[in-house]
Amino acid sequence: MKRVVIVGGGIAGLAVAKTLIEGGLKAEITVVTQNPHYFAGPSRPLLLTNEQSLDRIVRGYEEVAQKVKVVVGTVYAVNPAERKVKYVGGYTSHGGIGELSYDYLVLAPGIVLDGSGITGYAENRGNVANVYDPGRVSVLKNRVWNAEKGTVVVYAPKAPYRCAPAPTETALLIDAVLRHRGVRDKFKIIHIDANDKTQPPVIADVVSQIYAKAGIEVVTNQEIVEIGKNYVVTKSGEKYQYDILALLEPNRAPKFVEEAGLGKTWIEVRSPQDLRHPKFDDVLAAGDAAGLPFPKNQEIAFESALFAANKILEMEGLTYRASVQYAFLGWAYVGNLEGRLETYSLMFGLDFTTQPPKPQKDPQPKTDYTKAKDRWEQTYLRQLFGY
Repeated sequence: MKRVVIVGGGIAGLAVAKTLIEGGLKAEITVVTQNPHYFAGPSRPLLLTNEQSLDRIVRGYEEVAQKVKVVVGTVYAVNPAERKVKYVGGYTSHGGIGELSYDYLVLAPGIVLDGSGITGYAENRGNVANVYDPGRVSVLKNRVWNAEKGTVVVYAPKAPYRCAPAPTETALLIDAVLRHRGVRDKFKIIHIDANDKTQPPVIADVVSQIYAKAGIEVVTNQEIVEIGKNYVVTKSGEKYQYDILALLEPNRAPKFVEEAGLGKTWIEVRSPQDLRHPKFDDVLAAGDAAGLPFPKNQEIAFESALFAANKILEMEGLTYRASVQYAFLGWAYVGNLEGRLETYSLMFGLDFTTQPPKPQKDPQPKTDYTKAKDRWEQTYLRQLFGY
């Protein structure tokens, strides 16, 4: 029986496993997940406004484990020549170092937030919060709900990074909370962006108008290169004081990818449709860590997983193919300028089946789009995690 090892228990990793099973592949499928639970991404910013709760977006792997083998551990090495994956950690009962052999390896480990290139990052990491993990979003929420005055600095690194609108969402939801608390006039909010416009570009013009109404200052084309105890410095030498810092670090694939010769910043692939590594037919990539010329979001992660699974089914001589193309519809939270904790969202999308990609958007924010985003996220969780 063939052995398929999938590194990553997120949307991409589980979509690969599900599709291989649906395609009739007779194989031992092992999913290696760094955490014993999954923290869904799209609606994390709404934790700030209490419109989302952890119980709705955290899932365990118990139902998944009824269909595939689930190993909790952190992969630290891959040897493509010997077809081996090494990991460390796991549940208390089977911790330590482990090794898995494979016939096919699918790398879908997600991204690493890497602030090592920012001077002062290590010493001041405790000042850095964002919406990307449960602990740090909790810290950010606590600071925003308890501060009485000051300056909030929100930062977006150079694209691509996971969930393009997240920094914009963070700034506008912080604005909404401060308005709700009746202290917005005591705060300055500054969005510093390393890109030439806020992300995603398709709605940057609408976001600019909303920022102007909200009184949010935006500084583009500026990378943060230094973090101090209460200030940041940009590449041009500008210094900005902060009391609350919501900074997203640059994204990259985990270090074992580069050490295995599979890529540097991202995992190398042959093409968006053929997600095999250029040197190894049995190593494929999917999700945010894959070197794709697309935004890094849940829908693209899912679609890349289907392409990866289809390629394995093809190589195994099976006829099943999941229907897939690169095109997505998304929603970006834009807060509520009236200070109600009832978030509006913008709808946007990109169709990559045409060149240049065909964009679409609705410039009118709506609460219905916030509800649509919730339904979409919950559907993914039910389909992949079983509840």
